[in-house]
Amino acid sequence: MRFEVSKVLDAIEARLSTDPALARAVVDMSEIVRYADLDGGRPASSVRLGLVIDALGKRFAEENVPVYVVAPRGLLSDTDLTSNERMVIRRWADDGKVEVVPQVDDRVYEVAELLGLPVITRGRGDQVRGRRPWVDEPGRLLAAVAGEGGAPVLVARVGRDQQPKPAERSPMGQRMLARIWRCPESNCTSFGTGGDPDSPFADMRTFTSPVSQPPPALRGGAPACPRHGAKLRDIGARPAVEVMSVRIDGVIRKRFVVSTEQAVVVGRAPEGGSGVMLGQWLTEDARKWISRGHVQFELRPDGGLTVQDVSTNGSGIRPGGSSNDDDRITLGRHETRQLAPADVVELYGGVNVGRSKIWATGGVVQPTSVMAEAPTMAMRKFQG
Repeated sequence: MRFEVSKVLDAIEARLSTDPALARAVVDMSEIVRYADLDGGRPASSVRLGLVIDALGKRFAEENVPVYVVAPRGLLSDTDLTSNERMVIRRWADDGKVEVVPQVDDRVYEVAELLGLPVITRGRGDQVRGRRPWVDEPGRLLAAVAGEGGAPVLVARVGRDQQPKPAERSPMGQRMLARIWRCPESNCTSFGTGGDPDSPFADMRTFTSPVSQPPPALRGGAPACPRHGAKLRDIGARPAVEVMSVRIDGVIRKRFVVSTEQAVVVGRAPEGGSGVMLGQWLTEDARKWISRGHVQFELRPDGGLTVQDVSTNGSGIRPGGSSNDDDRITLGRHETRQLAPADVVELYGGVNVGRSKIWATGGVVQPTSVMAEAPTMAMRKFQG
């Protein structure tokens, strides 16, 4: 069973992100792990984060939806969790996949305001309503409850039957996310430089790139490191980004970020492990057509987004997302073209990449569950 739990935690890890461009909701992990009514299990279990992540995927009708997790430092020594769970959460914190703070206080709500994200909580936001009145807007607070068949779903605390308006980043969030910040603590994974390169453990720790730095905390109106409490230093402008989506047969499988700092290759299995791999979602015919590295996206300093074909068989562009084959523009080998806002790049029939904002729905009813390897006893409430 321990092996099965570890596999679930690995699946959960793939959905964790403090990247402001990718995260879709914010949670307090110390709250989520105690939702014992969702599985009828022990008092605290980090596996319950997977149940909530699955519910988030269903709400957005999208695969691989990332969540921004905040956890209090005390959770790392919480004996209601197993030693393996505590070790995994500590590793997530050290790698910058979750944000660990001395006390959560209203950090979850601060992140949600800065990034324009919903908060997954069973609370009503009473403690922050005076400072953050947006908690009363439809869809900004989502509660995880058991749905039909027992599987958790997210329901809005306010305006349950209303279509929520897309939230926007706060003006302060826009200003802070336009800059790169540095923490004086050299081992800070979110705002550090990588620490001492001669350290025996230097190659074991991952550091957040300037492109995907999380939002600073505000302490007395000044940007501060949420983990260390130290005042952050502004070291320059942050690279611009464009959020892209991979859409295969009408289903959004993955989002990724292209920045002015780094181009991104998309293909069947790009070399080096830094590109976007599509192989796991492709049919046999599509796998034969699509090259390991098929197209490369680049964001120019002037904001122009370009695509270059780097494949063997070529690609296409559908202007404005047109489904009419007569409108399709062939992109020859090594040809580069600037994309208009609604243009869609076609790698193969039904395999498309475009800006995330052009697709209103993820197009999937039952997203792939991170709980597929969950131990039977942990899921007993959902059986028959």
